[in-house]
Amino acid sequence: MTESHEAFVRLEREVGLLLRRARAISARLAGELHPDLDGAAYGLLALLQDSGPLRASEVVARLGLDKSTVSRQVAHLVDLGLVDRSADPVDGRAQVLTPSAEGSARLSRIRDVRRARWESDLEDWPAADVAQLAELLGRLNRLGEAREAAGP
Repeated sequence: MTESHEAFVRLEREVGLLLRRARAISARLAGELHPDLDGAAYGLLALLQDSGPLRASEVVARLGLDKSTVSRQVAHLVDLGLVDRSADPVDGRAQVLTPSAEGSARLSRIRDVRRARWESDLEDWPAADVAQLAELLGRLNRLGEAREAAGP
């Protein structure tokens, strides 16, 4: 095996492990938001918090989930008072989704705890390494977003 191929094999293994852990963490965090939520709900609420008001169709595209899954998750989050629906200011016939005040507050509390955990776990890392990891993950995420936007 070439050194380059070995690097990609290791990358695939490490990203796979990271994604499996992320799914498990999302499920736990969703339970902290509300005991009746599953992991997808956490990601949906976080997306709305980070991206501002979005139509459900934009949520589907950004999360890569099935439209019916997003519809169920949104309805559940609305019923629990964690997401608000309102008229789209550009097209009043459509609706946009935003975290409610309660949803935003709960998500912020969880994120503060997560950030503190990252700081504790990585306290021995130089700040430059943490910044480089964040930059590289950002580049990887943008590549994935561009690929998803281009379609199959």
